[in-house]
Amino acid sequence: MNHAELVSIARGMVAPGKGILAADESTGTIKKRFDGIQLESTEATRQLYREMLFSAPGIADAISGVIMYDETLRQKTRAGVPFPQHLASLGIIPGIKVDQGAKPLANFPGETVTEGLDGLRERLKEYHGLGARFAKWRAVIDIGEGYPTRFGIEANAHALARYAALCQEQGIVPIVEPEVLMDGDHSIEDCEAVTDEVLCETFRQLAGHRVHLEGIVLKPNMVISGKKNTARATPEQVAEATVRCLRRWVSAAVPGIAFLSGGQSTTEATLHLSLMNREPLPWKLTFSYGRALQDSALKAWGGKADKFEAGQREFMRRARLNGLAAKGAYTPDMETKA
Repeated sequence: MNHAELVSIARGMVAPGKGILAADESTGTIKKRFDGIQLESTEATRQLYREMLFSAPGIADAISGVIMYDETLRQKTRAGVPFPQHLASLGIIPGIKVDQGAKPLANFPGETVTEGLDGLRERLKEYHGLGARFAKWRAVIDIGEGYPTRFGIEANAHALARYAALCQEQGIVPIVEPEVLMDGDHSIEDCEAVTDEVLCETFRQLAGHRVHLEGIVLKPNMVISGKKNTARATPEQVAEATVRCLRRWVSAAVPGIAFLSGGQSTTEATLHLSLMNREPLPWKLTFSYGRALQDSALKAWGGKADKFEAGQREFMRRARLNGLAAKGAYTPDMETKA
């Protein structure tokens, strides 16, 4: 493990004014997205959709890295260039999702634990050979009646830390993603309390596993009200609570934090990020969005050959707006101007 190389990659992933495209939807998830535009999900249509995103003119101006699914990492452009090689040629860092999903945590109703540690060392070696230089593992923490429990948080943080250590051993930067879900009717105060506990335990486990903090990127949730809560916190309250929480638990050694959008609307995710970036912080704050970058582009494309460039334009519009948000320079009126 070369620490200097890990640090260099991690810093590149959170380069100023750029963020990470999460294009790591599983085959099942991408089918649901394609159902929304009445497009059959086949390997060919999935390849074409990813190529639309990855070949968008100017993509490297706003995107620093791309998280891919196993199938996508092995696919090629229509010109025959493997996707990781194509992205690297643009100066974009190729990444790979390595977890195998959140499964019910036995004896803990309502809680899950993420699986995928078995055989991970060997998979990481293969992915490194295919061109991946960072990886992603998502832990899922839900808020409900009687949960999360202390044990549920510890189980997920432990798995995250084991994954992170294995990544660094293989020269791959781990994205550490402990997500407190915004499903449910909880208040922003409840979300902050749980996020506090999750981040505290995550960094305790990372330290215990001797993970080199300068060579990771954190991908947390924003501190936000549950979607079913009618008393929604304002964007300013979300930004303030999130930064307060991060300051408490995230070491200044971490080069950057790339937020997930987690069910927020496209414009909400952009505005919240921009508001947080309006004060000096010890780490870079940027985005690692999936739906919040792709939804409008997917609709603009609609699976139609003559709309390929329209899809690319819409993707770049959102990518650039989020790039501005990563500098604290986005305002909602830009939505109509862009």
